[in-house]
Amino acid sequence: MTTVLIADDQPLQRFGFRMLLESQDDMTVVGEAANGAEAARMTAGLHPDVVLMDVRMPGLDGIEATRRIVAAGGRTRVLILTTFDLDEYAYAGLRAGASGFLVKDAQPEELLSGVRAVATGDAVVAPGLTRRLLDAYVHHLPAAATGPEDDAPDPRLASLTDRETEILRVLGQGWTNTEIAERLHLAESTVKTHVGRILAKTGSRDRVQAVILAYDTKLVKPV
Repeated sequence: MTTVLIADDQPLQRFGFRMLLESQDDMTVVGEAANGAEAARMTAGLHPDVVLMDVRMPGLDGIEATRRIVAAGGRTRVLILTTFDLDEYAYAGLRAGASGFLVKDAQPEELLSGVRAVATGDAVVAPGLTRRLLDAYVHHLPAAATGPEDDAPDPRLASLTDRETEILRVLGQGWTNTEIAERLHLAESTVKTHVGRILAKTGSRDRVQAVILAYDTKLVKPV
């Protein structure tokens, strides 16, 4: 059973999410928060698998609430809902440690599959947005982070094998496990093993953070 905390300042929005989530046999809503401060506090007490987090809320917003939840080091993962597909706050959410992003007008099936993916340690970005979102994100990095390449390899990549480096690169390009398996002629189970090792070796919380790492270390460059 996947436990979910809903954080949104709109009561009707929370009601709609609750109705959808609780219509599923494998999900239950353990609480509702009307702002970021409540979300962070309730997460600390309830330890939900997933927080469905609105970005714009009064007081503490969803980005800072995400940062606090992730910094606490628990197992809870955050799925951020943005009003627009390239909401300016979504870039900050990447740094804050969110495990995924969906737009609020996503289809119900997309939201449900997104919650399930995040709960199992995968990551999700609204279909078609991965490269656009991350390419835009790169342009918001400090100048030092996007400066000329350094000859020295990034220490975060030092322990990766050549194959793992290759897979991290295509993860950064938005490839799914199935696409990686087909294009690199690997079994999908082998791809999953490689991805798990990449996360462990680089200290990445999840797939989204691994993608960010690929950009930060210039394995992937914005188009």
